[in-house]
Amino acid sequence: MATISLTAPLEGWVSPLDEVVDAVFAERMLGDGLAIDPTGDVLVAPCDARVLVVQPSGHAITLETPEGAQLLIHLGIDTVALDGRGFEPLVAAGTTVTRGQPLIRFDLDLIVREAQAAITPVIVTNGERFAIAGRAETGAVAIGAPLLTLVAREAAAVEDASDGPTVRRAVTVALSHGIHARPAAKIAAAAKTFSAEVTLTKGERSASARSPVGLLSLIVAHRDELTIEARGVDAEAAVTAIAELLATDLDEGETAPSPAPAPAKPRRVPVGAIAGVTASPGLAIGAVARWQVRDLDVPTTGVGIAAEEACFESARAALADDLAARSAGATGPARAIFQAHADMLADPALLDAAHRAITGGASAAQAWRDAIRPQAEALRAGGDPRLAERADDMRDLERQLIARLMGVEQEVALLPDGAIVLADDLLPSQLMALDLDRAAGLAIERGGPTSHVAILAASRGLPALVALGAAVRDLAEGTRVVLDASEGLLHVAPSPELVADAEARLAAVAERRAAARARAAEECRTADGTRIEVVANCGSAEDARVAAANGAEGCGLLRTELLFLERATAPDVTEQTAAYQSVADALAGKPVIVRLLDIGGDKPAPYLPIGPEENPALGLRGIRVGLAHPDILDDQLRAILAVRPLGQCRIMVPMVVGLDELRQVRAALDRVGGGDGVELGIMVETPAAAVTAAQLAREADFLSIGTNDLTQYALAMDRGNAAVAGALDGLHPAVLRLIEQTVAGGARHARWTGVCGGLASDPLAVPILVGLGVTELSVAPAAVADIKALVRDLDMVCARDHARAALDCAGAAEVRQLAREFAR
Repeated sequence: MATISLTAPLEGWVSPLDEVVDAVFAERMLGDGLAIDPTGDVLVAPCDARVLVVQPSGHAITLETPEGAQLLIHLGIDTVALDGRGFEPLVAAGTTVTRGQPLIRFDLDLIVREAQAAITPVIVTNGERFAIAGRAETGAVAIGAPLLTLVAREAAAVEDASDGPTVRRAVTVALSHGIHARPAAKIAAAAKTFSAEVTLTKGERSASARSPVGLLSLIVAHRDELTIEARGVDAEAAVTAIAELLATDLDEGETAPSPAPAPAKPRRVPVGAIAGVTASPGLAIGAVARWQVRDLDVPTTGVGIAAEEACFESARAALADDLAARSAGATGPARAIFQAHADMLADPALLDAAHRAITGGASAAQAWRDAIRPQAEALRAGGDPRLAERADDMRDLERQLIARLMGVEQEVALLPDGAIVLADDLLPSQLMALDLDRAAGLAIERGGPTSHVAILAASRGLPALVALGAAVRDLAEGTRVVLDASEGLLHVAPSPELVADAEARLAAVAERRAAARARAAEECRTADGTRIEVVANCGSAEDARVAAANGAEGCGLLRTELLFLERATAPDVTEQTAAYQSVADALAGKPVIVRLLDIGGDKPAPYLPIGPEENPALGLRGIRVGLAHPDILDDQLRAILAVRPLGQCRIMVPMVVGLDELRQVRAALDRVGGGDGVELGIMVETPAAAVTAAQLAREADFLSIGTNDLTQYALAMDRGNAAVAGALDGLHPAVLRLIEQTVAGGARHARWTGVCGGLASDPLAVPILVGLGVTELSVAPAAVADIKALVRDLDMVCARDHARAALDCAGAAEVRQLAREFAR
């Protein structure tokens, strides 16, 4: 079985696709994968591959591995609207590239400023042939670190669509940006709903309409002429559907290209200040404490090849063990940096160069310096500031191994409390060796804003300026300075007024932070005392740990389908129990609401015989699948009931439309036994459930509204159909009225109502939801603290008045405008 290892093509922060602000990627319409929020400005190859497509605007690239896996890397969201500004492709279609080879250089600042988001999905587009067997954890990642592991699936039988008529139609493409990632996903999704084989042809090139990569490879622009051809019993319907998509501006509503920014004005630097580059924002007042990086003296020649080889291998192995141990005990950016250093330490090219130098008579220490330093200097001299920052890691590794070879302990600076650490440069290992609890900030003569030192400082909330230049060399030890990293200024001769203002700002920040820390474990209430639970949507134990760290009061939605997808057989009871128990343990006794298996529709499983459906959103999905396959349902119930302590896990039934479904699940609970005392609630995702909430609440223990599906069903708009998805908004008054009905129905039987859909994480929606009577909000793990803070500032009388006004609005846009005014 072929296994493919993909490494990170960007430096940045790994996130699940669910956090991408685009349904095409978040709902995996193009395929599964991960996303990286970049901190650098170059995209490199994640493996050896052939370039299939480079989009003309330079914002996306498609690769194919030697094994046949196809990968789409899409730099930012809605970046096609930049029309090429900020992107410099370094390779062309047809090029063969090697792992780590630069593919596209991009202007991160421009993307952040003008695109919807910089987060970059890395997608396996032919998931029917390759499954994802391993994923990097959420957190900081360095270029070249492990990202995804793919395994080849067994070849599936190919359905013969040769029978039936052939239909052709010529169309003019109305898509304002041509066929890019979003339209390609929509067209492919539409094509897969037909049995007919559909191809699109532009000139001499053709592609299957079911293949997003193939569609991208056609390089179709606005107003290009295409021929659609379909063969099969439903060929006419297939051609009509695809033609309608191509004739509709699927990009309508996307961010329009922004005008080119005006030339930057020269920066005014106040008297008594030195300008630098913000690496980590914040404000600090303190005394300068200097820290000097010095090269260690090493012997030039060795005492014998065998002795130097043995010394080198012993020191290298010891350092590798140390890095592995420190990586295992670290989290976030520190862990990524340790791993990056470990990878460099195992680089065969560096090791070969060192061994050659030892064979030539050099000492082990000199050989290592001769092997690694030229590489670091080449990066610095290359003219790319981001690559130059990677030279710091090489210098750091040089110093660490030489220190071991020379028997020298890591030098540690003794800092006074509240010190502003001033250095000509600072290496990651040196920063991690500092007593950062004593440091108030960093002021570095050299360095860059995306160096590992900068990332570490940001992860610790430590204000840091880099690239201050030679002007800081004259600062005397102990000089009192004000470091305003947010403004990019180091005030070296601050006036009393400036110091007083900085002290007042610091006091206010400290007060807010202290209050947040002190209340992190508290239950959440509005300003006038109304209890609102803020919990988290989770898909794994890692999500639960992040949620707990952010003050979540439990898990309001545990997505169990992730256990069931991308595998040949369903997980057994033991595997499911272990997964649910790990989430429960991470939340330390807090409630966990486990949603029963929600697959089918747009989330099929190969081991469940669900045939093609004309409209999967209205077909066999949600609890209908479990009831159709009682063995699957019973095993999941047994696994949930096996979690200890019993009762921590509550059970939620998805896609309910009537009491009969809830009763069938209760019967299944009785069938497997042990369900006494375990709460059983429903997910309100259909208008039927919303308008009969009072009836359902007689037998359901709680109600939780899934606003994503409720919105698409209420507005009769498929969220997977790009022609209408742009108009989908859960703040539409019709949806809000269904939420109001649900809350009222639950209240008639003293049942609480929560929201676990996207609206719960929307700051504009939260006051309206609370005003409608929702008492539980289940949000993204990282959003818990922010939503808690928002709720604590709400007054219920004002929130109810605001909600009533929202119900009377004419549409979602009017509600959002009202919400913006309320937020002010």
